[in-house]
Amino acid sequence: MQYENPIIPGFHPDPTICRVGETFYLATSSFEYFPGVPLYRSQNLVDWEPIGHALTRDAQLPLEGARSSMGIFAPTLRHHDGTFYLVTTNVSNGGHFFVTADDPAGEWSDPTWVDAPGIDPDLFFEGDTCYFTYHADDPDAPIKQAELDLATGELGDPYPVWEGFRDPYAEAPHVIERDGTYYLLVAEGGTHAGHMVVAARADDPAGPYEGCPDNPVLTHWGRPRDEIRATGHADLTVDTEGQWWLVFLGIRQHSMWPRFHHLGRETFLAPVSWEDGWPVVNDGEPVTVEMDAPLPSEHREESTSVDRTDTTFADGLGVEWEFRRNPDRERYETGPDGLTLHGGPETLDEPGATFVGRRQTAFDCHAEVTLDFDPDEGEEAGLALVMNEDHHYQVGVTRRDGRREAVVRLRIGDATEVVGRTPVGTTADLAVDADTQTYRFLVDGEEVATASTRYLATEVADGFTGVMIGPYATGRGRTCESNAVVERFVYES
Repeated sequence: MQYENPIIPGFHPDPTICRVGETFYLATSSFEYFPGVPLYRSQNLVDWEPIGHALTRDAQLPLEGARSSMGIFAPTLRHHDGTFYLVTTNVSNGGHFFVTADDPAGEWSDPTWVDAPGIDPDLFFEGDTCYFTYHADDPDAPIKQAELDLATGELGDPYPVWEGFRDPYAEAPHVIERDGTYYLLVAEGGTHAGHMVVAARADDPAGPYEGCPDNPVLTHWGRPRDEIRATGHADLTVDTEGQWWLVFLGIRQHSMWPRFHHLGRETFLAPVSWEDGWPVVNDGEPVTVEMDAPLPSEHREESTSVDRTDTTFADGLGVEWEFRRNPDRERYETGPDGLTLHGGPETLDEPGATFVGRRQTAFDCHAEVTLDFDPDEGEEAGLALVMNEDHHYQVGVTRRDGRREAVVRLRIGDATEVVGRTPVGTTADLAVDADTQTYRFLVDGEEVATASTRYLATEVADGFTGVMIGPYATGRGRTCESNAVVERFVYES
């Protein structure tokens, strides 16, 4: 059956997966965004329904002081004895912790903290024993493991289980059992072009582990012209028919040279077979955008190619919306009139700016807001494309010299420039039309300016996230006296 990669497009890195009955559940990293750790479910591994986030309360996810691309690093999602467990690392505040839930679409528990160095924790259950495996910040023994007391979060004595295939900075361990053999998946080679997945196996979850003779089991290293690059950080699952699958991150690069990507690291899928007790990903061939494999149930052909949001915010913010760090909730109100933004003094150049966004999930897309805003001098609100505080574009309504106007402003590193202006009324339609190379900014249907997608790409802006699109408001140094009302927001790929 044919399907299309990525299975979850846009900024969705470090996927982790588990199956309960016939339903698959998947989580990804979220870094500085709140709520944290987006969750999805599927019956066939390619049509994924967003069901919320694991970390929805400030007590679960303190992000104060978190720099861009910090916060929540790679989670592991598991189901054991009727309970879902999600373990992850807040690298900005607190370190490792796990939360639990009876239903992943419901409320998750408060954190149980785990005192250990490093990142990328994994949980593996064997009888009454829970094994905690993690990247330990030790170049001589990068992957360590210890037994975990789930009641207290206390760890036993740690011991090394993997020294690295090629890279002393091995990370993202996952322990999986198949037919009485225990497999260790690890990511190596960094997080860009050299990214890879290596495998090892043992007769006991604590090791000793022997490496696969054909390592790495997945990499696109040495394939610079492939559309999909940087494949790595993987997790394994098996469907009800006994077919194994690998979910992993990758990027879709474009342009001739140098190549770049701005949608972030995305979630991909490939079938896995077994030869001599070792996993073989996609029959040893590179993973492609168009794939053909025996999915566990029928696939809706249009589901991965169309992503549409059309909301008036009457029912609140949907699960696709996220804030940059813990929000000041008094700045955001939803109701029959739309989304009302109360802009603070911070601009998009600063943490704490009034902004709520959703992921850009396709190169070719359209985003639009209908904005009711009569600003005082210097106040501004509109539609923004945000990679981080140093790299973002915006089309907004402001007042300058007594006149209301729409402006297109670009922040690229240390440089900020207004590249377009046009007069507007109290209500304006602000839009962005995107293709692979270019963002076109429109005001009331007329193009005002363009900008290259390149300067919001990871290769320029750095970091681990992708472009987020959404409304913003700012008093540019003072709290806004005027409220900005987003009457409608549309996103369509």
